Amino acid sequence: MIGRVRGTVVKRGAESVLLEAGGLGYEIAVTPRALVDLPAVGEEAVLHTHLHVREDQQVLFGFGSDYERDMFRALLGASGVGPKLAMAILATLPPADLRGAVSSDDVTALESVPGVGKRTAQKLILELRPRLELGEGELPGAGTGLAEVRDALEALGFGSGEVREVLRALPADAPAEDLLQQALQELGRL
Repeated sequence: MIGRVRGTVVKRGAESVLLEAGGLGYEIAVTPRALVDLPAVGEEAVLHTHLHVREDQQVLFGFGSDYERDMFRALLGASGVGPKLAMAILATLPPADLRGAVSSDDVTALESVPGVGKRTAQKLILELRPRLELGEGELPGAGTGLAEVRDALEALGFGSGEVREVLRALPADAPAEDLLQQALQELGRL
């Protein structure tokens, strides 16, 4: 398994980068976020990688951090998720946002990924929760404050992106009424 590649950026493509390391050129598929974070051609870069092997091909996927690579691997472990969908999920939701969406049952966040519908998003949440090893404090089920506030704000017509942004700033341990009031104040300022 190739876990990390450090080398010189030789070429940058739309969805991949070519790194030369030790005289070998590694073509590595990356997310748009990782591509933006890479240095210019001719400079040295480090990518944490995952080698995906199938009968007909071997593809090296690269990430800016080992945490992002671990999230990719967790996604691959979910049924029905291949490397293409896993990369699309990470391109849409950074690892912290993905973890938050899974922990708060935020189906709409996962639905924002191209190719993921409501049923797939619900299934992903169920399958990813144990893979991400979320602690007890990170599992606000359907009846907790943050989940109730999210549902209430969406019912009031706020977009899922706005709601996610506001929920990130709220404490998870406050009563739902206080959280809703704080969220509405924050949304009023935007």
